[in-house]
Amino acid sequence: MDFNIPDDIRDYLAVLDDFIEKEIKPLEAENIRFFDHRREYERTDWEKGGRPKEEWEELLAEMKRRADRAGHLRWALPKDVGGSGGSNLGMAIIREHLAHKGLGLHNDLQNESSIVGNFPVVHIFRAVGTEAQREEFIEDMITGRKRVAFGVTEPNHGSDATFMETEAKRDGGDWVINGTKRWNSGMSNASHDVVFARTSGSPGEPMGITAFIVPVETPGVDIAYMHWTFNMPSDHAEVHFRDVRVPDSAILHEEGRGLECMQAFFHENRIRQAASSLGAGQYCVDEAVKWANNRVTWGQPLSRNQAIQWPLAELNTEAEMLRGLVYKSAWHLDQQDHMAVTHWVAMANYRANRFVCEAADRAMQVHGGMGYTRYKPFEHIYRHHRRYRITEGTEEIQIRKVASDLFKKFRD
Repeated sequence: MDFNIPDDIRDYLAVLDDFIEKEIKPLEAENIRFFDHRREYERTDWEKGGRPKEEWEELLAEMKRRADRAGHLRWALPKDVGGSGGSNLGMAIIREHLAHKGLGLHNDLQNESSIVGNFPVVHIFRAVGTEAQREEFIEDMITGRKRVAFGVTEPNHGSDATFMETEAKRDGGDWVINGTKRWNSGMSNASHDVVFARTSGSPGEPMGITAFIVPVETPGVDIAYMHWTFNMPSDHAEVHFRDVRVPDSAILHEEGRGLECMQAFFHENRIRQAASSLGAGQYCVDEAVKWANNRVTWGQPLSRNQAIQWPLAELNTEAEMLRGLVYKSAWHLDQQDHMAVTHWVAMANYRANRFVCEAADRAMQVHGGMGYTRYKPFEHIYRHHRRYRITEGTEEIQIRKVASDLFKKFRD
């Protein structure tokens, strides 16, 4: 068993680092107001409901344009859409590496923006979209000419998605959608929303839920407000759908099989999310160790105290264990063994997201009062990653999946 990072990925990390130093860091320095202690104030349009400012969104778009010209943005996408056909294992290693570098324009926490793009919705359209849908959306989603949001969660239903109350009913050759979505991420400047609605079956049944591609300008679509969250700006909308009429061609995948799209989305996102949390958590541990080694209290380095050493040693040990789990799970995803690896993805996701919160909290504690300020990045890292213990399936849902697989092995 080879535990070394593949040579091509290791070499590519060096290429990415060089690109960041030459292309991205200067751009970040020119726009430092978005990255210093004022970052949330500068990024947020408080007069427009807490949405991201247009200037901030444009800066992220420019970063992506530069990354695309350099051949990095599409790295994980198939070659037929201009990508490099990068593997899930490679993507996990890259995501961890970029997050381990700390906060910056190269891999910002807001909107999951990165020089190596994460395009789960593009993968879905490519896998199950019609030829017309692929032609209309894929390239435009990559370049930002179209932005497609994802509407699953509802006010009365979060992780229990099979009980969703949003409905779509046939009316002649069209469908009419009624319902409300919560945490409908990406709606601040979305052109379309993939809306999941029950079209048949009973509450609790996985079949009978259909995914519809809905232009946000369609009559009856009402973006009521953005939820102000622990980490701002917010791009998490409450959206009402009132007699929204779409044609049969708006169905993504097949009628009644929308949850299959959702599951593919979650698998891709969860393992990359885990890798990012691992990298960010390792960054917090490393920065706390550096601080403790250089901070002198009572005439000696702070790091001489076991109360400082032991919690960080435990976190560093957990990072090493997580790294093996994340890489193993990503490798299995590359073997197209999605359902067999679901429990591993769940383990990696919930533990990595909990790890980064614990690491950021410990880094704040080691840094003392300075750790609590916005001159240090730890509070920002904590507030962002804390949401991953809830979104895309709470950690309790992840643990339930692990337990289901575990106990199934020992049933009579």
